[in-house]
Amino acid sequence: MKKSRPVFRLVFLAIMILVGLGVLVSKLWWLEVVRGSYYTAKMRKGSLVTVRLPAVRGEIKDRNGIPLVENRASFEVNFYLPDMVRAYQKEHGKPPLREEKYRHTDSKGNLEDRDETDIPFIVKNTIIPRLQKLGLEQDYNAERLQVHYRINKLVPYNYRQDLDFETMARFLENNVGLPGLDAEVKPVRHYPYGSLAAHLLGYVGAPRDINKMQREEAENGKTYSFYQPDMEGKAQIEQAMDSYLRGKPGTRTLHTDAKNQILEGSEQLEPPTPGDNVFLTIDARLQYVVEDTLRVAGRASCVVVDVNSGDILAMASVPSYDPNKFVPAVDPKEWVRLKQDDTSPLINRAINAYVPGSTYKTVTALAGLRAGVGGNRYTCTGGVSYGNTFMKCWIFGKGQHGTLDLEGGLKNSCNAFFFQYGNAAGIDQIDAVGHMLGLGQLSGLPLSGENPGILDGPAHLMQVNPRDKWRPGLTANVAIGQGSVLASPLQMAMVAATIANGGTCYYPRLVDKIVSPDGKIVQQEPIKVRSNLITDGGMTAEQIEHVRHGMWRVVNEEGGTARKGRLATKGVQAAGKTGTAQVWRINSQGQKVQDNNTLFIAFAPYDKPKYAICVLIQGGKSGGGVPAPVAAKILDEAFALDKGEMKVQLAALEPAAGNFKFIESIDFNRDIPAAATSDQETVETVASASTNVSDVASNAPAPSIREEADAEGSVEQPKKKRGLLDNFFNFGGEKKKPKPDKRPGGIFFHR
Repeated sequence: MKKSRPVFRLVFLAIMILVGLGVLVSKLWWLEVVRGSYYTAKMRKGSLVTVRLPAVRGEIKDRNGIPLVENRASFEVNFYLPDMVRAYQKEHGKPPLREEKYRHTDSKGNLEDRDETDIPFIVKNTIIPRLQKLGLEQDYNAERLQVHYRINKLVPYNYRQDLDFETMARFLENNVGLPGLDAEVKPVRHYPYGSLAAHLLGYVGAPRDINKMQREEAENGKTYSFYQPDMEGKAQIEQAMDSYLRGKPGTRTLHTDAKNQILEGSEQLEPPTPGDNVFLTIDARLQYVVEDTLRVAGRASCVVVDVNSGDILAMASVPSYDPNKFVPAVDPKEWVRLKQDDTSPLINRAINAYVPGSTYKTVTALAGLRAGVGGNRYTCTGGVSYGNTFMKCWIFGKGQHGTLDLEGGLKNSCNAFFFQYGNAAGIDQIDAVGHMLGLGQLSGLPLSGENPGILDGPAHLMQVNPRDKWRPGLTANVAIGQGSVLASPLQMAMVAATIANGGTCYYPRLVDKIVSPDGKIVQQEPIKVRSNLITDGGMTAEQIEHVRHGMWRVVNEEGGTARKGRLATKGVQAAGKTGTAQVWRINSQGQKVQDNNTLFIAFAPYDKPKYAICVLIQGGKSGGGVPAPVAAKILDEAFALDKGEMKVQLAALEPAAGNFKFIESIDFNRDIPAAATSDQETVETVASASTNVSDVASNAPAPSIREEADAEGSVEQPKKKRGLLDNFFNFGGEKKKPKPDKRPGGIFFHR
């Protein structure tokens, strides 16, 4: 009986073991079979890493499909910082991570100290040693790394970018065992022609508010472990067309093991959708010609438009900048340099407003036709008196123009004629025509920084000085493009185009169409008419022809102010109008120096117009001697392109540098057909070099308006607002003390 006890115990133990195994097997069966799918899904969810993939931005192309903005591949290495923190914590157990304190401002504006994980310490001790062994390490900013983790924890930190292929291959081969480090190919913005059309294209940069973007996508059911944001347009077309260019993001899903390592073959990809392509009205070849030609000046702009549609074929501004410098982010030193450059390379002078000078006489000419005084003749004796003020013509002291009709007034750019003609038409008519031509208004182009200018008149005077009253002297001033009148080169180019085509004023058009990646037209921008001088303005084609022919005489007839505006293209004649606005600036030595704004507007061919152009050159001596030959050269080369007689090899342009040199004259030594003209526009000596420039010191004698027959539009723009009677002389030449007046501008004597 005693011998049976051990057997009983063994049997009991065996039963207990069997029961335990049964329970264990049952539990395993429950977990693996019954609840297997649940726990598998839960495990997968916990090990999933989702990465937002930014879309490839659409391209920006010219009217012929030449890419002006595209994308290039950039080999990059990113740090996924939360992954690095988790891996470090697993490797070193559960003790608290090393932390650093930082000063934080709470919602009430109070400062408080907070603790945060010391990210630079983790990177330095886990990632960098391995990279050093492979020869792949690079210096990084520890403070920037810490701030990035604090603010953009879910956004990868860009460790290295634009790697060469060999270095990238080494990263891809050796990044096993480095949690949180990822090497990838990323598309980045590229401007293949450097500074070409930079003021139109703009540039891109990192989004201003990534958290807002994340919240908006989360509301639409899109959440990510790591968020790679899209670059967004920061200026001009890149900004205005951003919603089309950006495209739709994709998602990369990865599975990790217990050690937080990515499982091989576990990647799932939802590719992003590329953005739409934007086609501009710009002709890249003509744009290149314009920008290359404008480099004869230190500060200039040019606009070329199609007179029959309003399409902008070229728009350039000097100095310029390279938008590639803004990818992926502009260097702070480069940004400071651009902002502090006195020549303002970031400003698009083509849409900035300037005193138009005598180019505005074309607007006054149209106003007189509308008012029914276009057939009147007026006499120039050297000036006109208004009250006790004598307003001089540019020819005062050298003679007089005598009796002129409208065409003669334009040809000679006679101030005295337009003083009288403008008052006969009336300021209301001048403003009405100016409004129909789009002056004093934004153009509607998708460009930032545009200045609408000023359409001077009683309404503007009421805003500036409600106590003042409009009077004939002010109308005379506006009639010659002075006073408070301001217009941009773009606006004056559209004025020239309207006159050229016989009275149809188009809205300028810069974007032609938007095309999806598969070639379908998403949006076609229509040609829009702003006004018609015949149907809306009550003019006739014969009346407008007087202005057209007057501009032809300016360029092609003896005594015209724009002899250098004649074309070398056989059988093609241009018509135009010059203008010079005399301004002054303070140089780096604190000296006051002359700094004229010179303009020339034109269209060609005269009989069947195709192109209209406006050239502005700052620091020039006269409109006929400086911008006129520039415009003529551009038009000649435009016609050569049309005929296939000239080929433009597009290449990257370095940014055009600005300067403050005073340009006496420009001569491209073109083979101009002989014409019976006399050069009355200036007494300067024309140099054989492409540009004759000089630095004008404050003590150097500035060109006198009386000595320079082409000082049309010359006007001093003082630092303070000038009165109506400022810069006036009485008829006998005795200087008369002016009465104070708060109006900007003044009455000036120019041609």
